[in-house]
Amino acid sequence: MANNHNDYGTDLRQLHTNDLELGATEAVQQHISRHVVSARPVSQRKLNFEHSRPRWLREMMAEATGVFFYVFPGIAAVTAFTLGAENAAIGSLLQVGFAFALGIAFAIITCAPTSGGHFNPAITICFVVWQGFPVKKACYYIVAQIFGAFLAGLFLMGMYWQQLGALGDAARAAGQTSMVYNGGPASVLCAFPGETQNNLGFLFFTEFFVDSYIGIIIWAALDPANPFIAASSAPFVIGLAYAAMIWGFADITISTNLARDLGTRIVAAIFYGGEAFSYKNYSWISILVNVPATLFATGYYEFLMRDSLSAIGGGHAQHEDGEDGLALHLTKSGIPMERGMTNATGLEKVRSQ
Repeated sequence: MANNHNDYGTDLRQLHTNDLELGATEAVQQHISRHVVSARPVSQRKLNFEHSRPRWLREMMAEATGVFFYVFPGIAAVTAFTLGAENAAIGSLLQVGFAFALGIAFAIITCAPTSGGHFNPAITICFVVWQGFPVKKACYYIVAQIFGAFLAGLFLMGMYWQQLGALGDAARAAGQTSMVYNGGPASVLCAFPGETQNNLGFLFFTEFFVDSYIGIIIWAALDPANPFIAASSAPFVIGLAYAAMIWGFADITISTNLARDLGTRIVAAIFYGGEAFSYKNYSWISILVNVPATLFATGYYEFLMRDSLSAIGGGHAQHEDGEDGLALHLTKSGIPMERGMTNATGLEKVRSQ
């Protein structure tokens, strides 16, 4: 009985009916007056383990996991849409767009705190060009991103193997000799042009425009000087940018992400043959155009729309020559010092005129 009494005494703090247990309630603790049961103290053993993890491995796994979280819901929705082509209740382009959008948002929320949340080789390359991201790190980021999409494709094939097999049997019964075509089993993994889409120049232009559109929105959402974007809203804004392009151009055939396309296209080649890369000579557009298009978009933003002075003013950046360099710039630009510079927490804060 004594032992039982001690056990009850140990857990007495969790028997108060007005307390909230650990979990999602922690996120809203600041908005309510009720008490949340304290978490168990962090052990030294756990700290030692976390400290021993190689940073490069954590970042690679975060990028791979993020791409998986982004790609898997999207291609699963495409699969449901393809398999249920005659049943609107099973899938639609609206569902496909939201699946990719929410997948991107979940990827950023889950994995960006660890790796920065690139999830796209083109974005990683843009960070190298415009923000000084290390080239060596960019290389293993890109490998991890492609690997994440590859895993998403494998998981999808494992889960839908029976249904995709039935779709292939029906296609062969209808006279199809290949499973690689728009609307066929392989198309649930990666993009293929439609039967009448033979103009590669047109497909190139469409892909370039779509990727540029998305690239500008991503760069604007990541701009710390943008007053319309909060950290909590950026994942959903970026996701909806993808969804908007899917809703507008899915019937034309678009890819939007090198990793998303190449990783799943490799899976398509494994299961359905090398035609996944050779079909209508389209794969080079879906794989490669994303990089120059995103570089163009982010360059457009950097040269014409970026306001670095506002970023400095918000404490998100510093002048390369420190306070003296900033003061010199304000003088040369004709911005009054009293309007352009204030002292706060030891750092200058600048507002553009």
